[in-house]
Amino acid sequence: MTWAERVKAQSHRLSSVSAGRLILGVLATLTAVQTARLFWILITPVGPVNDWRAPSVNVVPQSARLALFAGFDPFFRNDAAADSTRNVTSLSLTLFGVRTNESSGGGSAIIAGEDGVQNSFAIGEEVAPGVTLDSVAFDHVILSRGGVKESLYLDQSVPAETVGPPASGTSATPMAPGGGVGLNAETLQKSIGFAPRNEGGRVTGLVLQARDDGTMLRLAGFQAGDIVVGINGRPVSSAADIASQIRPGARLSVEVERGGAKVPIALNLEQP
Repeated sequence: MTWAERVKAQSHRLSSVSAGRLILGVLATLTAVQTARLFWILITPVGPVNDWRAPSVNVVPQSARLALFAGFDPFFRNDAAADSTRNVTSLSLTLFGVRTNESSGGGSAIIAGEDGVQNSFAIGEEVAPGVTLDSVAFDHVILSRGGVKESLYLDQSVPAETVGPPASGTSATPMAPGGGVGLNAETLQKSIGFAPRNEGGRVTGLVLQARDDGTMLRLAGFQAGDIVVGINGRPVSSAADIASQIRPGARLSVEVERGGAKVPIALNLEQP
């Protein structure tokens, strides 16, 4: 190896050693800085930053508080609803049935107008020109008429029957309570109401409702809350299915749901 080659190789080794030491020096410096910062964080006490102050309390003026309390009564919050219930509508409408849904707050009602035609209306739909169905309760509905809430109750008017003394030489025969023997078709139609039960958008039964004190309902063998699901072996889908069968002299086999079970009831209606 010549002298020039030895000088070149030695300078290359020196440059390699200098670069390695420079990298080690930089790494050592960074490690020292990070160690110092960590030590400073550990010994520095934790406290508020800068000039920290608690937020001030926003006091509502006396006039604003009086206006707030005047518009809300925590003890009589249902007065508005009671007022609408006491305000009975003067419209020529008749309520035949209601359906409520407590979970969703919805419902529907069967209402007839002056022409006597019954239609089903959901909450928010127009019952008559300028009149919409606002809400549904268990025995009445609330109508919105030009922004004024009016109530419409189920028709429970039943004419009293005239009871005369029995003819001479005849003995009064007691009416059988369970079989419906001796029931009058006209009286039965006036004493019992039907409210549709909707499931999946279709009527699956009719809920029985007493329009009197419940005497005719019990004499027919029914109980309040029974749901008629079939008549003469056929399912019912509307009140018309039952109304068309209740006629003088008819013998009906009615199937009702009561307490989760199906109960058959026989009805024998009187001849005129």
